[in-house]
Amino acid sequence: MGDEPPRTVKDLLAESKDTSEIMVDLAYAAVFFNDEDLGEEVERLEEVMDAYLHDLRWISMLAARSPEDAEAMGGVLHIAASIEKIGDAAADIARVVTAKLGIPEPLRPDLRHADEVTGRVRVREGASVVGRNLGDLSLPTETGMWIIAVRRGSDWEFDPGPDTVLSDGDVLVFQGPEEGVNLIRETAGAPALPAPPEGDGIPLTELDRAVDILVEMKNSAEVAVGLAYSSLLFAEPALAAEVGTLEARSDMLHDELESWVLRASPEARNPDHLRGLLRLAYASEVIFDAAREMTRLVEQGEELHPVVAAAIESSDEVAAETTVETGSRAEGASLKELSLETETGMFVLAVQRGRRWIYRPRPRFQLESGDRVISIGPEDGIPELESLARAPETAPASS
Repeated sequence: MGDEPPRTVKDLLAESKDTSEIMVDLAYAAVFFNDEDLGEEVERLEEVMDAYLHDLRWISMLAARSPEDAEAMGGVLHIAASIEKIGDAAADIARVVTAKLGIPEPLRPDLRHADEVTGRVRVREGASVVGRNLGDLSLPTETGMWIIAVRRGSDWEFDPGPDTVLSDGDVLVFQGPEEGVNLIRETAGAPALPAPPEGDGIPLTELDRAVDILVEMKNSAEVAVGLAYSSLLFAEPALAAEVGTLEARSDMLHDELESWVLRASPEARNPDHLRGLLRLAYASEVIFDAAREMTRLVEQGEELHPVVAAAIESSDEVAAETTVETGSRAEGASLKELSLETETGMFVLAVQRGRRWIYRPRPRFQLESGDRVISIGPEDGIPELESLARAPETAPASS
């Protein structure tokens, strides 16, 4: 986030979107690491987001000079309200730490095994990243990992930009695919993490199931938000319908989690910590609901103001649409074989195959010719993704 406050509707909408998303990332990181400082920064960012949304609302009202303008800006304000709900939900997640609700300590490591893991690493002296800025390093496309925060001494920089220069001793908080963890540790000069031991250790019965549900809710909530923004960008009712499917599933998961937690309470050492699980589940449900609200504009066939697509396209994490061509490297290959996230930094939200949608495809999912791939990630990852999906150019026949 720059020093100069944005003043256009497009900029304010893009900044509000980016701020709400970094709040979600940092809130989960605060829970995973039980870091009260991170939780407090999420609450600070909530104030920043609220200021953006306040300015967005009054500028939108000033811009409406006719009933047609007012109707068009109504869609912008509808999306802004959904973004605000996402940010508020992130603040609720952070309060699991700041209000000391807590979660059962044995579950904390398990919560990190989501589709996108969160971790941190200290930059060692002499590492290849020292003295270089994030723009030159292109860590999302080289390792699949996003740097969501940098701590230098007692100072934090959140949502660091391309001009941020890394120094030895910096602590990087990152997020991305599990296979990218050791890649980013290597660039920071840190040793690789050992392979996890086989087996799940001591079973946690009811709580073990609770954390499985919570991880699914976290993964699906993030996908729902990405699909919602994609449906707005591409004016795609089918994507909006998939958000509705995810939201319906979240209701079932929420109900199941509450039942599991109630049954687990007798074996919990500190029953108060179960309140943290319920808070996390409730906040995730709010994120689903906000994503669903955004997609209603698409489902109702409303023509969105061009500023909406422009704001989504100019945000830090962009949506992309790619079609797998016959003869491309992607055809017949699984997402794992392509190392898609670590090679391009792009996360596949959904694949359309004919009239069927597959959302959040697993690593073993094989792409086929004609598949339409909806993904999000850094803008410089799009050309690399397209090169994987593009058929090789045939050399001109010699005369």
